Amino acid sequence: MPGRTKKSTKKFEKNHLKDTIEKRKESAKIKQRQQIKAKKQARNAADKTKASDNEDEPTAPQVKTNGAAAKNDLSKMSIDEFFQGGFDLPEQKTSNRASKEKIVQQKIGKRKRNVEEYESEASGQGEGSPASSDDDQEDGLGEHKDDLDALAEKDPEFYKYLQENDAELLDFNEDADLAEVDELSEEEAPKKKRKKTKGEKETIQEDLDVDDGSEVSMAMVGKWKAALSEQHSLGAMRQVVLAFRAAAHINSEDDKEHKYSISSPEVYHELLITALEHVPKVLSHHLPAKESTSGKVRIATDSKKYRTLTPLLKTYSASIHHLMDSLSDAPTIKLTLSSLVPLLPYILSFKKVLKDLIKTTINIWSDTSSDEATRITAFLLIRRLTVISDASLRKAVLKTTYQGLVKGSRITNVHTLPGINLMKNSAAELWGLDPNIGYTTGFTYIRQLAVHLRTSITHPTKDSYKTIYNWQYTHSLDFWSRVLSTHCSPLTNPTLKTPSASPLHPLIYPLVQITLGALRLIPTPTYFPLRFHLTRALLRLSRTTNTYIPLAPPLLEVLSSPDLSKPPKPSTLPPLDFSIALRAPKTYLRTRVYQDGLGQQIQELLAEFFGYWAKHIAFPELIIPPSVALKRWLKSASSIPSRGNKNANAKADREGKGNKNAKLNSSITLLLQKLSANAQYIEGRRAQVPFGPSDREAVEGFLRDTTVEETPLGAFVEGMRKQKEEKERVLEEGRREEEARKQREGRGKGNGMDEVDGDGDVDVEMVDESEEEEE
Repeated sequence: MPGRTKKSTKKFEKNHLKDTIEKRKESAKIKQRQQIKAKKQARNAADKTKASDNEDEPTAPQVKTNGAAAKNDLSKMSIDEFFQGGFDLPEQKTSNRASKEKIVQQKIGKRKRNVEEYESEASGQGEGSPASSDDDQEDGLGEHKDDLDALAEKDPEFYKYLQENDAELLDFNEDADLAEVDELSEEEAPKKKRKKTKGEKETIQEDLDVDDGSEVSMAMVGKWKAALSEQHSLGAMRQVVLAFRAAAHINSEDDKEHKYSISSPEVYHELLITALEHVPKVLSHHLPAKESTSGKVRIATDSKKYRTLTPLLKTYSASIHHLMDSLSDAPTIKLTLSSLVPLLPYILSFKKVLKDLIKTTINIWSDTSSDEATRITAFLLIRRLTVISDASLRKAVLKTTYQGLVKGSRITNVHTLPGINLMKNSAAELWGLDPNIGYTTGFTYIRQLAVHLRTSITHPTKDSYKTIYNWQYTHSLDFWSRVLSTHCSPLTNPTLKTPSASPLHPLIYPLVQITLGALRLIPTPTYFPLRFHLTRALLRLSRTTNTYIPLAPPLLEVLSSPDLSKPPKPSTLPPLDFSIALRAPKTYLRTRVYQDGLGQQIQELLAEFFGYWAKHIAFPELIIPPSVALKRWLKSASSIPSRGNKNANAKADREGKGNKNAKLNSSITLLLQKLSANAQYIEGRRAQVPFGPSDREAVEGFLRDTTVEETPLGAFVEGMRKQKEEKERVLEEGRREEEARKQREGRGKGNGMDEVDGDGDVDVEMVDESEEEEE
């Protein structure tokens, strides 16, 4: 009967026993791996020695002498020298109990050092590590059992405690923990089904493993699919991932050999569908993700199962990345992107793989030739990653997204414009997920735009303005106006009480200054379409953030240009589409069709600008300077010289008096009438208020219950919008019918849009023509 348990033993069991057991487990695994590795090295060395002996054909006495020397100098040999001499080992007598206890004490004393020495080697065994044989494992198991027997004789109380509380350590049967790693290793040879420990679920079937280099068949894929869907088998998932890797690299030029080969297109397609649909589900079953109310996702990355599955996750995600680079089928790309969404929480720690996936996904999202549904799926993946990632990864996502947007907006025409607008609207949403990071990245890129503009102004060269007057710079300014309009507006962001409460609000002023400077850089009629694009961006920003931006002066500058105050040249050109034109072609300058288009744009933009302030109590004073300028221009444009004097008529035409364009002049006259009517409406309503200008709260609440459409100018603007939408709808239907007709005639899609596409792109040849015109 054992004596009473010591107090120190109880204290040890309470505070340090669990950690000691874990350390012993880890030490046992490391020790066994090292023994297996040493035995393999010994076997290889023995084979080499045997081959060299066969070549040299040594005599029997020599071999005997070497064996004797080995016996005599055995204590002085190193391990390598011992194994190179073969397995002619000297016989030793069975040691007694005292010697066993001494050996156990030496091994336990060196265990900590062995853990540190072999930690790097054990962690470095990756995909290419060869699987151990059953004989090697049995040798390691025998030595571990000897240690446990010695422990039972030296400390029977502790051994009994282990039997009652941690029988897994004593029943070190067939290396159950190592078998789990081997089952998920990529280059592992077939193994027999291991014995399951208590409470562990059966997940691997014997018939899932196949030989290396085997051909994947539909029967194999069906077997894997059934195991994944019915049993959530990790073994089946490993086989599917290995086969999926071979499928992803099927067209690669590298000479790397894979475990499986695929030759049938049907098998290839079925394998892709199986892997993309079922692998995330199996992962979610074994490692469920926990999502908080803030959108953060937590995975038990410190668990043994996650560490075991890490090589498999890296292989699978890298294979998906390689597959996405080679896919061209829109449904398959969409399925691949969708399968990555539930996989994101598991690969957040794989920074390099994740950054490669971000770049590939951004390329798909920014490709204007991609299907719209595919691009939306790519954006959903980007957004999900931004929500669950940390600050550094969010910054990388925003940076890559902006670069993709700038790259994808280089070519703008009637076909790519909807895709570019989709990019700008979707990307603007990302900057509101983390306003602090959104502010830092936004400040950086807006400052970059300011540097380009300052360089073009302070160091003017022949081609310096090309860095400003191009589609990429224009779309960038328009994009940032959408970002600030979305996240600084209480209408779109209910959490904001006022626009100034947004962290992005300080970016409004520098963006407005840069945009106003860019639209006035080259004040010539050639680039009036670009001025209209930037004016619309500022109108959006002013309307959503309730910020007054003086947009009337840039528009009145267009109205006072010679192209609108002088008689135009007759022309049969089609109307210029200002939505896809950055500059006017040379053939349109000073023509009637271009003059009509400019007048329509000015009337629309001025009406939109004043229409937003139509309810403001200071509207009558706001329109005084623009009304005076418009009346002065109308007087100049409508002046007619005296009759009966041909010389006087010719002189008046040369002096540019009168543009002889009744359509343009009548549109400006109508706008003036609506401005005057709205001013009278505001004056009548504010004459009835009991407060003065010093009451800021009452001033801001003036006509709060009245809609803009109830004012004279607001009703006029609403009618203009409906007419514009109807016109755009008719033009779009006509364009589609024309494209369909050309397709039927075999002339290809969009051949008739070459001229318009050229007008929309700022290429070197067209810019040179504009310079000649300016000279």
